[in-house]
Amino acid sequence: MGGAHAEMPRCGVRYVADMTGPLSGFTVVEACQMVAGPLAGTHLADLGAEVIKIENPSGGDRMRFLGDRVGDISALWALTNRGKRAVTLDLQQAEGVELLKTLVAKADVFIQNFRPGVAERLGIGEPELRAVNPALVYVSVSGFGDTGPNVDQKSYDYVIQALSGMAALQTDPTTGLPTLVRNVVIDKTTAGYATQSILAALLARERGAGGQHIRLSMIDVAVSFLWPDGMMKDTFLDPTEVTPGGMLADDYLVRATLDGYITFVATSGRQFPALCGALGTSWETDPRFLTLADRQANATELNALVAEELLRWKGAELVDRLHAFDVPCALINPLDQVHLDRQVIHNGILVEHDRPHLGPVREPRPPADFSVTPVALGRHAPRPDEHTDEVLAEFGITTESLDDLRSRGVIGTRRPSAHQVSR
Repeated sequence: MGGAHAEMPRCGVRYVADMTGPLSGFTVVEACQMVAGPLAGTHLADLGAEVIKIENPSGGDRMRFLGDRVGDISALWALTNRGKRAVTLDLQQAEGVELLKTLVAKADVFIQNFRPGVAERLGIGEPELRAVNPALVYVSVSGFGDTGPNVDQKSYDYVIQALSGMAALQTDPTTGLPTLVRNVVIDKTTAGYATQSILAALLARERGAGGQHIRLSMIDVAVSFLWPDGMMKDTFLDPTEVTPGGMLADDYLVRATLDGYITFVATSGRQFPALCGALGTSWETDPRFLTLADRQANATELNALVAEELLRWKGAELVDRLHAFDVPCALINPLDQVHLDRQVIHNGILVEHDRPHLGPVREPRPPADFSVTPVALGRHAPRPDEHTDEVLAEFGITTESLDDLRSRGVIGTRRPSAHQVSR
């Protein structure tokens, strides 16, 4: 598992049997693939909801196989689908649709991220499911929305980054090359917005608003997320009233030290003299750098001086020096060292433990700390069809019926139930 294995929390972690989270008692049916929709389901599971994931019997969610994996469960899939029970239904067959409706009839939330029009063609659009559950919160997550010039295009995270301005904001100031964020940031942000919206809809329902349909597109989320700081130059429409102030992104620089990399921002009237004091320079008296406006106008010259000076320092020594002068800064943690960061260890955000099907893993606990309704790590991310028999039996489907449905491909191959898999 890597260094400091013994330092990570390995006990005292509560599991689903102890779940008292704020959504305990709510049921979510999720028919999603990739990351945005499934991660919203996991957020809800982390908060205590019962989440039933629907997959196709022919192979399930293809994200199961993307990246490092153990068997048929990838790390990415496991961390975006923990806390759920897995049921396989062939929604191309009428009986599969009827079984889905049986589940939805007793659910609070249904989440789907089919391409626009697919849910309707399958007979599981909002009107059809509303007919079996008038109080349902129906959630449609898409790339571009239900209509418009891009509606038929595939909408992966990198596509939305390119269109929304995210890639342009990451432009390398030296080469002028736009750069993608090397992370499915839009998918994960969309999951967060979806979770927020679902919680608001459930609250509204509790206050008497009834069920409703939430539509959320990745392009809308990306533009909204980027706009406050990334699009300041495009916010005010009357240029005669605008005092230019530069972009926050211009100061987001990674700088080399003698033995690594560091980041800090020290351009304000208080922090710039502190930086000069920490480094032992007299730049604060240089006419080119006297004011913030001067430093912005002469940023190229200043950055060159800073870059040259930092190469004289070892990173850890420099961080201690900057902290002594109250300059906000941090070393760039290599990916394989993040779990060893002192604050990460102190907060206990990462937990090492054993998971069924996967063995020992390291994963983040739910980050929010609730004082009255504490949350917990949910059950393991399931294998395809792991809970089909278990879940459908709870809805009155007999063993004989399950065998018949399985023989005709309406549900998938039998897998061990959760009660047959030790935690």
